[in-house]
Amino acid sequence: MNTAQNMDVVRRYFEAVAKGDLEGVGAAFSNDIEWHQPGKGALSGLHRGKAAVFALLGQFMQRSQGSFRIDKVGPLMAQGDLVSASLHFCAEKPGAAIAMSGIDVLRIENELIREVWLFSEDQDAEDAFWS
Repeated sequence: MNTAQNMDVVRRYFEAVAKGDLEGVGAAFSNDIEWHQPGKGALSGLHRGKAAVFALLGQFMQRSQGSFRIDKVGPLMAQGDLVSASLHFCAEKPGAAIAMSGIDVLRIENELIREVWLFSEDQDAEDAFWS
């Protein structure tokens, strides 16, 4: 695949996320996806496989009482099989809220998202929110 095709895979993924289209999100993932959740918090670490990644995403929704969302995705940039996206995300729960920028780097393999790395503006604050 070329970089434009790789960016299309990522664009469709973020469109599915924005719509809450879990089927579309799952269709974008390789069965053996590896998701690198940064930090030292309760949800941090390497999550392998669709089931593990969906469990992680479910924890985001549960711990934020369904409020977690990516409310802005900036321009996509690609180099070979890697695509990066600047974004802004937010979530709320009783007594706490989070709103920050981040960068997601996604590796595309066979027209699917095979690996994801996340970078947050304030990792300590994000760790505290999800704990």
